Amino acid sequence: MTNKAYEHILERLAELDNKEDLTNLLNALLTENEQKELSNRLRIFAMLQQQRPQREISEKLGVGIATVSRGAKAYRDLEIDKILPNLPKNL
Repeated sequence: MTNKAYEHILERLAELDNKEDLTNLLNALLTENEQKELSNRLRIFAMLQQQRPQREISEKLGVGIATVSRGAKAYRDLEIDKILPNLPKNL
């Protein structure tokens, strides 16, 4: 089953080339907590690229090991290292 609204937002995000518009759209779509979770997921990806152990990532970010494990699974299964290579070390 395809979620038309989700597909539409993905298409719109792919079209945006203006940081201000993208920021405004994400601010409208995501709560402050969701933005924090998204940022943590990106930090998890960055630390996985650095070959950091999951326990260390959990402790450094102050998130549960299950959160890191889910991030690691997504990182591996979706080949995030190919989509987002060379993430900055200090996000």
